[in-house]
Amino acid sequence: MNDWSGLRAVRSYLELVRFSHTIFALPFAFLSATWAWRLSSREAGVMTYAFTWRAGLGVLLCMVAARSFAMAVNRLADRNYDAQNPRTMGRHLPSGRLPVGEVQIFAASCGAAFVGATLLFLPNVWPVLLSVPVLLVLAGYSYAKRWTVFVHFWLGTALGLAPICAWIAVRGQPLSLDLRDLIPAFLLGVGVLLWVAGFDVIYACQDTDIDRRLGLKSLPAWLGNDVALKVAAGCHALMLVPLLLIPWVAPQLQLSWLYGIGLLLVASLLWYEHSIVSAHDLQRINLAFFQANAVISLILLLAGGLDAW
Repeated sequence: MNDWSGLRAVRSYLELVRFSHTIFALPFAFLSATWAWRLSSREAGVMTYAFTWRAGLGVLLCMVAARSFAMAVNRLADRNYDAQNPRTMGRHLPSGRLPVGEVQIFAASCGAAFVGATLLFLPNVWPVLLSVPVLLVLAGYSYAKRWTVFVHFWLGTALGLAPICAWIAVRGQPLSLDLRDLIPAFLLGVGVLLWVAGFDVIYACQDTDIDRRLGLKSLPAWLGNDVALKVAAGCHALMLVPLLLIPWVAPQLQLSWLYGIGLLLVASLLWYEHSIVSAHDLQRINLAFFQANAVISLILLLAGGLDAW
């Protein structure tokens, strides 16, 4: 009986942080890490941080811990609002399935695990030094909706840090960091920012009326769903720009036709995502939000990673 209770508790926490959705940002982190490692391996005579099993494990643990921390903080911050929203009142904290104190401990543990995982990148000290600022950005998203309608871009920034941090972790020198070297990762991060902001605007269209009633900020609550969906489409169109620039600013990555096909598939999926959602029909929003976006991140990882090889 205790074993079953323990399994149910683990399942509840995995559901709390929506562990399966880690796939959204994780492929971008691994893509960036792969690019950084390939550049390092091609620069003969340049002492750069090599991609080892420790680095790969570090990227994986940092991503899982950071996202679990961010989701737990979000659920804690929003629990009173969630209790007033018919769509979210069944979540673990409003429904009482998980106690607040335990989730607070879980969030703190995930934050500590994230900082601890950055030690795997030593002697590169940058991941350790940047770990707490990154956690502050992640936690800040949960409160941004109280004061800015551009909360979606805060979320985009939080996830857009994944490829930049992975690049720094794998490519960064122990004692120095050339900002010009970050340009490919920065462009990938901007692409992720616009991608996430766009699909978060789509997702927020479900709560337009309740957000207005509760005084929460979002673009749909401010502009209405019709205009907000146009903003989301604009974000997704602009997302392709930095991704297209990467082969030009970083020719040493040797990205070619395979990466181009990947971008074409991504553009097609984004078009599909917007074709099945409208201001008057949000029934297929989960299909657009979860399934299409998971495929997009995996396509870019496969196309960009294989092409760099």
